[in-house]
Amino acid sequence: MRITSLALLLLSCYGVAQAAPPAAPSLCASPAQPIREQGYVPINGIEQWITVTGAACGNPVILFIHGGPGNALSPFADAIYAGWERHYTLVQWDQRGAGMTYAKQRPAEDVPLTVEQMRDDGVAVARYIERHLGQQKVILMGSSWGSILGVHMAKARPDLFHAYIGTAQMVNARDNETGMYREVMALAQAAGDTATVDKLTALGAPPWTDPRNFGILRRFDRKYEGMATDAPPKHWWQPAPFYATPQALADAEAADDYSYIQFIGMRGDGMFAKVDLPALGTRFDLPVFFIMGEADLLTSPAIARTYFDSITAPAKDFTVVKRAGHDPNQAVLDAQWAVLRDKVAPLLKR
Repeated sequence: MRITSLALLLLSCYGVAQAAPPAAPSLCASPAQPIREQGYVPINGIEQWITVTGAACGNPVILFIHGGPGNALSPFADAIYAGWERHYTLVQWDQRGAGMTYAKQRPAEDVPLTVEQMRDDGVAVARYIERHLGQQKVILMGSSWGSILGVHMAKARPDLFHAYIGTAQMVNARDNETGMYREVMALAQAAGDTATVDKLTALGAPPWTDPRNFGILRRFDRKYEGMATDAPPKHWWQPAPFYATPQALADAEAADDYSYIQFIGMRGDGMFAKVDLPALGTRFDLPVFFIMGEADLLTSPAIARTYFDSITAPAKDFTVVKRAGHDPNQAVLDAQWAVLRDKVAPLLKR
């Protein structure tokens, strides 16, 4: 279905967060029907970009919650998740302030993003997808920033999801940021990397009031993760042609810049500063699965494990992936697939 016709078709779904979307006929006429569409869906007052890809409408649905915030996954999803669409219907959503959603309607500079607002957007997207595809529930999969948003969504509306899968699971702003600084410093000191040690010492330990400091630390973090991990295939991060036009690339860069400031804040007071997932409560009314890179310095497996151990859920499992860090590589994808096959698929048959 072309983008223009899809956008017109979906105008009837306006205001989905405040009330259930109108009971429009499902897109799926039969379980065997393939689906591939992309377009804008009115969600909570703005049009947000959603793509849906699958070989058969009857397959389970995965709703991906991308990281960043601002780093939309839709330009890369076909390359990264090639082959998954034979078994699952894959839904990518460019969040408020990210990707094609940002390109369509740039948020006003004086209107901040909030976790609660984006949680409500995500819930509305899940409800829309379930009605659009004739599904009762979807599988919720979030990574990095998406793992913050994913937990908020799972806690708010567990009835919408078969399970929550958190990759590179964040837990608490102070713990994760301080832990990253401490681990990178220790690695630099052990390597005799005096240049990095000096720069980290000049930064000082978090919390910070300079928004540049987190990005500086992240560069050193990537340097040391790169030494202990296997790189992903290069073609993963080549945007699909639709997203590779000069305008699309410029919009994506602007969205990343905007969302970074919203996340960190001009004085360290952005969305990230308020993240404390254990404070939401450790009871989950749906199965929970964490997948962590062993060499992840930004979202420490040890911090995630402590949080995981405190969780009560109908089912839960914790996977550590060797030769993997914060950013996904093939080993992380293999682990995600194993969790879907061995842990989630049996739940769908009950």
